Amino acid sequence: MNTSLHFHNGKFKIMQITDTQELHKVNPDTIRLISLALDREKPDLVVFTGDQIKGYSATFKGDTKRKITETLGEIFRPVIERGIPFTATFGNHDRNCGIGNAEQMEIYKTFPGFVFSVPHYSGDPGTFSLLIKDSENDKDIFCLYLIDSNSKEEDGTYSPVFKDQVEWYKNERDRISEKCGSILPSLVFQHIPVPEIFKAIKKVKKGTKGAVEAFYSHSNEFYVLGDETLKNGGFMHESPAAPDLNYGEFEAMKEKGDVLGIFFGHDHINSFVKNVDGIDLGYTQGAGFNVYGPGKERGVRIFALNETDTKSYETYTVTMSDLCDYKPAKPVTEFIYTHTPSSVKQVEKGVKKAAFAAAVSALGICAVRTFIKSKNR
Repeated sequence: MNTSLHFHNGKFKIMQITDTQELHKVNPDTIRLISLALDREKPDLVVFTGDQIKGYSATFKGDTKRKITETLGEIFRPVIERGIPFTATFGNHDRNCGIGNAEQMEIYKTFPGFVFSVPHYSGDPGTFSLLIKDSENDKDIFCLYLIDSNSKEEDGTYSPVFKDQVEWYKNERDRISEKCGSILPSLVFQHIPVPEIFKAIKKVKKGTKGAVEAFYSHSNEFYVLGDETLKNGGFMHESPAAPDLNYGEFEAMKEKGDVLGIFFGHDHINSFVKNVDGIDLGYTQGAGFNVYGPGKERGVRIFALNETDTKSYETYTVTMSDLCDYKPAKPVTEFIYTHTPSSVKQVEKGVKKAAFAAAVSALGICAVRTFIKSKNR
């Protein structure tokens, strides 16, 4: 770690920013959201939880490393200019540019204020822990785990956090506990949700108002948020894109009660928190305006820690609509990204529906023509 993190007057505030998923030329609204949120909330640490760049974009072709560095520099600029420490893990799209996460992490380390520590191993630089000291900057009293939640399996489903990463967490937790003399309360940040996210939502019948259709192992199932989650301001406009495989990450984090919550992004138009078996599972909506998102409800999530009670915390989101009278810098782009499908599965579903409708229409036309011919005989 190259910067000491510590409480200030008994308080420590974290801002999670996820799915900026920017092109080489960054959308000014992404920077506007980050800047306004930073000025309003004044966090002590910013955590970027993956898909900082839209790695598959053609805008990164040719001189890729330079372009990625420029894009990251623009995304991080509001944080750096304000002198706020920040850190990051990776999403499934960062590596799509052709430059691996290890090389990208070396780029991250060149930015002033970037905080990091010894990773799981060199090939997994987005998996590491950060310790936060008390207001005296003397004693470690809180822990953050950043975990690279990987990408996709050969069958197209999302990968889980792997077995060796789960073992790393358990070993790291125990190492920190031995060093500090007690188990430290902690929060976990990663990009893709844990499979247990489906325990946080309610399965309903097809046709239920507001229900989203799931896929992969949950294909043909429909879900909504519970009334309490909705009342707390949560929203879910797409199915959780969680792994089918499960190597026990959530169960490991339940073992000793240290993990207060696991927070992720990935599904840009979801934002809610629900406690499952003693651990808060939380979505943060996307912050990027060059990718699909929830319109003016794009935002960031805040975590307010209190030194006198480190086993609890407050969390809430801050959206573009909270921060300003939002008028898109690129109205056409914003319209497209607000109405575009959220996943390949949704596109496939739309194509199938369109094909079915076309087939029905064609059959209808043929039936009418046949009927007319028969009447004219």
